[in-house]
Amino acid sequence: MSDRIELRGLRARGRHGVLPAERELGQEFVVDVSLALDTRPAAATDDLARTVDYGTLAGRLVAAVEQDPVDLLETLAERLAGICLADPVVTEAEVTVHKPSAPVPHPFADVAVRITRSRP
Repeated sequence: MSDRIELRGLRARGRHGVLPAERELGQEFVVDVSLALDTRPAAATDDLARTVDYGTLAGRLVAAVEQDPVDLLETLAERLAGICLADPVVTEAEVTVHKPSAPVPHPFADVAVRITRSRP
């Protein structure tokens, strides 16, 4: 059994990408996370300390997007999954990183990388 907490459409500006212009100008990234955990302890006690504080998590994810540029969305997604799994109540994290302004020379709706990581 696993419950889920989802945070969708989190926006942050970063300088990730392989092209020099992406590093220089930066662009918006959109992050979705879905976290598996048991919410029963929090529900039974009505205690935020027994679940994920998604406001705090959002701040950590935004900070991670804004700093330390990387070439690949895969690398950024891995970094964000690690942040999610650092919370001891989270057993699995699905992270999607969208790059809506990716340098693709054709019309497109979205470019995204989705990964799922779980606690060992």
